[in-house]
Amino acid sequence: MAASASATKVTRKGIMMKKVDEILQNSSRRSFLKTTGLAVTAAIASPAMDMEPQSPMVQHASGSGASLASPVTLVNILQGTDSTPYFSRGNTLPIAARPFGMGHWTIQTTPNTPWMFQPGQRRIQGFRATHQLSPWLGDYGHATFLPICGAPGVEYGARASSYRPEDSTLSPHTLQMRLLRYGIDTELVPTERCALIHASFMKPEAPGFIFDVPGEKPPTHEPDEQRRTIRFRSTANSGGVPEGFACYYVLHFSESWTKLEDKDERGHRTTHLTFKDGVTALDVRIGTSFISFEQAEHNLDSELGSKPAAILRAEGEHAWNELLKRIEIEGATETQQRTFYSCLYRTLLFPRIWHEPNINGAMSHRSLYTGKVTPGVMYADHGYWDVYRAWYPMMTVLFPERLGEILQAWVNAYKEGGWLPQFPCPGYRACMTGSLIDSLFGEAAAKDIKGFDMAAAYDGLKKHATQQGNPDAGYGRRGIEEYVQHGYDPADKVEQSAAETVDAAYGDFCIAQVAKALGKTDDYAMFMKRAGNWRNIFDPKTAYFRGRNSDGAFVEPFSPIRWGDPYVEGAAWQHRFDAPHDMAALIDAMGGKEKVVAELERMLTIFPEFDTGPYGSEIHEMSEMAAVNFGQYAHSNQPSHHILYVFSAAGRQDRAAYWARRVMNELYTPDLFAGDEDTGSMAAWYILSSLGFYPLCPGKPEYMLGAPLFPRAKVHLPGGKTLIVENAYKGEKTIRTTLNGRPLANATIQHMEITDGGTLRFA
Repeated sequence: MAASASATKVTRKGIMMKKVDEILQNSSRRSFLKTTGLAVTAAIASPAMDMEPQSPMVQHASGSGASLASPVTLVNILQGTDSTPYFSRGNTLPIAARPFGMGHWTIQTTPNTPWMFQPGQRRIQGFRATHQLSPWLGDYGHATFLPICGAPGVEYGARASSYRPEDSTLSPHTLQMRLLRYGIDTELVPTERCALIHASFMKPEAPGFIFDVPGEKPPTHEPDEQRRTIRFRSTANSGGVPEGFACYYVLHFSESWTKLEDKDERGHRTTHLTFKDGVTALDVRIGTSFISFEQAEHNLDSELGSKPAAILRAEGEHAWNELLKRIEIEGATETQQRTFYSCLYRTLLFPRIWHEPNINGAMSHRSLYTGKVTPGVMYADHGYWDVYRAWYPMMTVLFPERLGEILQAWVNAYKEGGWLPQFPCPGYRACMTGSLIDSLFGEAAAKDIKGFDMAAAYDGLKKHATQQGNPDAGYGRRGIEEYVQHGYDPADKVEQSAAETVDAAYGDFCIAQVAKALGKTDDYAMFMKRAGNWRNIFDPKTAYFRGRNSDGAFVEPFSPIRWGDPYVEGAAWQHRFDAPHDMAALIDAMGGKEKVVAELERMLTIFPEFDTGPYGSEIHEMSEMAAVNFGQYAHSNQPSHHILYVFSAAGRQDRAAYWARRVMNELYTPDLFAGDEDTGSMAAWYILSSLGFYPLCPGKPEYMLGAPLFPRAKVHLPGGKTLIVENAYKGEKTIRTTLNGRPLANATIQHMEITDGGTLRFA
């Protein structure tokens, strides 16, 4: 929930800490406190994550004829939504959108909080256009919409209607429900930048529609009765936007309204439209843009036009299935199928498209870095600290063309703002440690990903690795001058110094891969030398990374379970293997392979105790680690995600397989994640691990082997190639892994071996 004062600058928990406290102390939000308190009590009391889900289920699987012929119908968009600031089962929203859509649409049950949806509340205050990456970083450009009838109060709670999730269809391509209070059957169908809301009225009361715009002084809307349109702007945001930011909305109604009433409240304006008696159906077509009203109208015309809901719904189902069918799994249980495709859906939501087509189809965007309308592509809302470990490697296998475009967007950000972003949300944002965008481009260089300007990317990478930026403003490395001077970030001068040091050393390795691809021999040698700086904070006596002061002395006293500074969202245990680019040397430094295997087993089986350290209170990652039976292995947070595959690097692929399968079977369900899902990062871990391979070190064109979860999987690769994964491994100590009949050595498979296709067999 909250970081220590010393860590608030660079952790998402610190960013949101004060906002959460304000929410919980505000008397108008007592229902939120009551709800989260009950949920937290239940969560902490539970000994494991394979508990019965608290959230209601939506129609899917056998209940709605779901099958692998249409895997989108297997997706549970409620997965991970039963979360609070104190205990995360994903901290996700139930999002309807097109893949990577600029506009996301969700259900608002609770106002004035980033935890805007609580599945147990079962009352909808409106369909919300949301752009929220994470509750810890807040929403922007949002607005809320709800069909009604009669004359209810227009405030959030006064207008809310109950609905039955179990009788609803809540899917990536459609949100369908009956508003029980009003007797309205309603559906929201999303496109990339727009949405259609259809309402069928069954009661005799006057049909109506409410929309709600946040902001202390929301801009006046612009109604045009003759065209049956209303335009308004939403300028609400939590930071990371340029001056003059707005999301522009254009609403087109299928019927003329007879009355329009506004009500200004503290923090928002609500508009209530009434339609003539006898109207039994209403279509509201909503166009959005970050450029202008005119662009919003163009988006509306090009994406929605006059298409009915059924056509748009079918187009959305097709768009999702085209991507979800890249992987077909065979022999999985229904629960496994639902878990798998729900995870794959999560990986295809972020980063969000930020560019928009003009009348000629050329793409432009409102620059998040200059505020000017600029030609070219742009994406937003991706936390590199979270996603570099699994999401970007997954994309190199499944969707390299899309990945190239995304990487070009980050290059465009550098060209527009002068620095590569640290954590674009949606633009420059100070959050978490390191400059992990290094990994993205190192990975792309090592795997020969096309479609972006590598030379320009390298200029940006070298700049933040050698020059002082402004980390508090969201760009540049924290402590870069001290790092260059000492070969590490001193704990007495740099916050979270151990984490910053290992992130910088790994980042230097990744930058070296880009330099190598560009033929910059001297730079390659310089960055590879710096990549060894992890040794400067490794303590051979304890075999942990530790904080070290500028005089060379390690910080005392030392406890491997003390969370916080000099680490981030973890303790020495969780950061123990943070030299993925030099794992063989780290294993030697820790005493060799047998010693490391023993320490890994100890890590996974000891009691999950912790010391809150400088955080001063128990943050949710501590609670989530303590709630499950995996020792100090905190799968609830990303720093642990590569650790199981250190087993394979140490010669025990069977133990990697054993523990990865336990994690997949016990910490993932169609309803739950182990902790914050974080824009595809937790889900991508599951997707790759379920196929039997995982990148121990993004930036190297290779993967470590575990064992698949399913008897058979078919991965459809670009260029018409196919990788078939066959699993006959039953848990023996020896795993024989072959590719097209050829044994694979050292529990390793190369990227090109995967992308060339063939049959990967585990026996």
